[in-house]
Amino acid sequence: MKIAVIGATGFVGATVVAEALARGHAVGAIARHPEKLADAPGLTRIAGDVLDADRVAALVAGYDYVVSAYNPGWTNPDIYNEYRKGAAAIVAGVKKAGLPLLVVGGFGSLEVAPGVQAVDLPEFPEAWKPGALAARDGLNEIRKETELDWTFVSPAAILEHDTPRTGHYRLGLDNPVVDPATGTAHISVGDLAVAILDEAESRKHTRRRFTVGA
Repeated sequence: MKIAVIGATGFVGATVVAEALARGHAVGAIARHPEKLADAPGLTRIAGDVLDADRVAALVAGYDYVVSAYNPGWTNPDIYNEYRKGAAAIVAGVKKAGLPLLVVGGFGSLEVAPGVQAVDLPEFPEAWKPGALAARDGLNEIRKETELDWTFVSPAAILEHDTPRTGHYRLGLDNPVVDPATGTAHISVGDLAVAILDEAESRKHTRRRFTVGA
């Protein structure tokens, strides 16, 4: 496949790029500073801002599938508004290009009890809340789409930086996947990338949100 990855230099995006290349896919790595990625066979580095739908459509033209790991940055003081603007432009642009889209969202919109989402819990970290609310609102918007072939993935609450890729994970839909041994919802970023590429190849969650955990 030819896969465009938006946010390709970020923590998740760069790992998705590496996993896709390892599987033999051609990857278009879209980022404001794609030069941060090292040269690799099958990799095309594409400089681009994704806040304009027409620009997004042009950036992804010619690809088979789009993965958006867009995030304006957890320390960005305007993360809510910038995420919502970027997410809307990505949806509109990919729809204009006529391509399927997988959005990497957040844990906050998962239901931890009937009718209760993680972001609404009093113990949810305040520093993460604006970004989590933006991702939740983005999910609510994309669920209204009737033309776009979309998928949304929510990682586990604890996205592990240093845990090795195992190639194994468990799937859920709207509720966290909890490790029975630890009682926590966690996944390595490498195994999240495995799940994302498996979805891109199998297309099992079209117009659905799913989640993954170890």
